[in-house]
Amino acid sequence: MKALDEADAVVIGAGAGLSTSAGLAYDGARFQKYFGDFSRAYGIQDMYSGGFYPFETLEEYWAWWSRHIMVNRYVKAPKPVYEGLLTLVQNKEYFVLTTNVDHQFQLAGFDKTRLFYTQGDYGLWQCGKPCHQATYANEAIVHRMVKEQKDRKIPSELIPRCPKCGAPMTMNLRCDDTFVQDEGWYRAAGWYRDFLGRHQTGAVLYLELGVGNNTPGIIKVPFWQMTARNPKSVYASINLGQSYAPAELSRRSLCIDGDIGTVLQRCLAAT
Repeated sequence: MKALDEADAVVIGAGAGLSTSAGLAYDGARFQKYFGDFSRAYGIQDMYSGGFYPFETLEEYWAWWSRHIMVNRYVKAPKPVYEGLLTLVQNKEYFVLTTNVDHQFQLAGFDKTRLFYTQGDYGLWQCGKPCHQATYANEAIVHRMVKEQKDRKIPSELIPRCPKCGAPMTMNLRCDDTFVQDEGWYRAAGWYRDFLGRHQTGAVLYLELGVGNNTPGIIKVPFWQMTARNPKSVYASINLGQSYAPAELSRRSLCIDGDIGTVLQRCLAAT
């Protein structure tokens, strides 16, 4: 709490562990609740691997993905971890950089001008080719897909196609070099760049939450580098089983191996 209280600015780096702590588990009972039929039919064991399953038809593909989008993007996480984080930082100068694509920050009430979803958004589609650099909101059609699907298939007329070339649409997720970075992506990247530019010195807290080692070059390594350059800054990492910092930052780092929601609740209780 001391590092947060004394910070002039807070840069939050959020990974999958934050949403897991909030109850958005991709396996176990939650997976069986929403995808038990897919598991039995295809042998899929969790939501993550299901996203790569080679479905034979687009009707099946979009039955899976519409359900996945619905329960992870348009439904708030069952535990108030994001809301607790907002309570802790809402009176601070803060910005959020996240590799999560579930939009839970905005669902919890975070200011969208303080968010950069660098890896995409479950709520957006793009041309599968892509033939142009634009994305399309999917909430209305996803609701229809979920409501009208039968036997793990959506009606063929609901298959989304590019309005320019007619090719099948796909998720706006950074999986390969076809990922579309649209105007909104570049706008948010600019907000993040400007925030960092204003807070290169002084008491800055680089708060890393639930970030693993899948993409260390996006959050983890840059946070270490920025902390090293600013002698008044502090690096803090909260992550269950994966919380650590370089030895060079040992005097200005705080690493907590534990559940993020539990730690944040303790911080709230101490305020």
